[in-house]
Amino acid sequence: MRPAAATGERRGGRISVSYRPFRVCVVSYMSQILPGVRVLLGVSGGIAAYKAAELVRRLRDAGAEVRVVLSANAARFVTALTFQALSGNPVRSSLWDEAAEGAMGHIELARWAGQVLIAPASADLLARLAHGRADDLLTTLCLATTAPVAVAPAMNHQMWAHPATQANVACLRARGVRVLGPAEGSQACGESGSGRMLEAAELVAALAATGSVGELAGQRWLVSAGPTYEDIDPVRFIGNRSSGRMGFAIAAAARAAGAQVTLVAGPVALATPPGTTRIDVRSAQQMREAVLAQVDHSDVFVSAAAVGDFRPAAAAPHKFKKADGHSGLELSLVQNPDILAEVAARSPRPFVVGFAAETEQVEAHAQAKLARKRLDLIAANEVGHELGFERDDNALLLLWPGGREALARTDKTTLAQDLVARIARLRARQVAG
Repeated sequence: MRPAAATGERRGGRISVSYRPFRVCVVSYMSQILPGVRVLLGVSGGIAAYKAAELVRRLRDAGAEVRVVLSANAARFVTALTFQALSGNPVRSSLWDEAAEGAMGHIELARWAGQVLIAPASADLLARLAHGRADDLLTTLCLATTAPVAVAPAMNHQMWAHPATQANVACLRARGVRVLGPAEGSQACGESGSGRMLEAAELVAALAATGSVGELAGQRWLVSAGPTYEDIDPVRFIGNRSSGRMGFAIAAAARAAGAQVTLVAGPVALATPPGTTRIDVRSAQQMREAVLAQVDHSDVFVSAAAVGDFRPAAAAPHKFKKADGHSGLELSLVQNPDILAEVAARSPRPFVVGFAAETEQVEAHAQAKLARKRLDLIAANEVGHELGFERDDNALLLLWPGGREALARTDKTTLAQDLVARIARLRARQVAG
């Protein structure tokens, strides 16, 4: 999951990892730690491109199958022949390769990849990724793939610290792209600071430690996110202020950890997290249908959506007009189905996680909801007063039968990674009995 001051040993290989936050020291590889992982290595322009040759060797030693894509600028520093010899596969560098593109080779590469790693990732490459550019083979692949994407920045320390670069990195992180490094130290320009690309062995260890081989591999997660809208007439609806950011961040974090993720999304204007299957809905009834169609095939259900409790008994076929002589408007409301309770009551059922957005007595109300709906875990937070909804940060109180943990306020991407780690741990305990 999200790297943070940890040391550990992985199955299938022994590797000592320490984070500061992403300094990884490889003591020894006793066996392959990325067995069968299909790594599409993108190399962008910069003097650190020479390190990518060693990275290919390290990835193959770790058991990965590697294909390399060079940007036009990268080819000025290193040759395609070098990477072809090291990877054992043809190297691609252009969208205008007639032989490859005759069979839509860029789409084939995008589908082949199990993990995309761009190392080095220059400031220009990060900017183009953040803005969704598709002006060369490498950026086109990143838009076309459903595989997790990781970048290893490499640039002058002033370029790394520039607000534009930091904004681009924040944008990529919010979309689920993992940022590995950079490290601090001397640079090719003769200066020193943060901006060095991590060493090849560090990147291989980071991929293994952060879930590229799948800490949640084989698990199927179902996540609901966003609000629901209940139509009053063709132009008006009852809704709420949920932005969907927390649910989308959870889906991205679970996918990055190796899970197969289906995201049921209410009406939000958010990009689909890479590698997830998205089902768009509008009303609570539609969300219920979508969730129930998927839940029997899911190991974990995270109900992060802010589902409306009520809907109009009947939506008007035409827009209400002031000229109709109404001095007011009375609506007859009926209760929406309780999707979370319905899933929790199923047998068998997945590991069920609910959310409690409260304006007062947060813990008391959350505890009551946990017990009443027989949930495995509930994540509670205070909303209103500029908290919770329509923000980039949040804090959560986690409650489960016999346990409690508070997650401090931080950005929702980081918070989602922490929450997914807790869910995985609690589910593992439950499965183990």
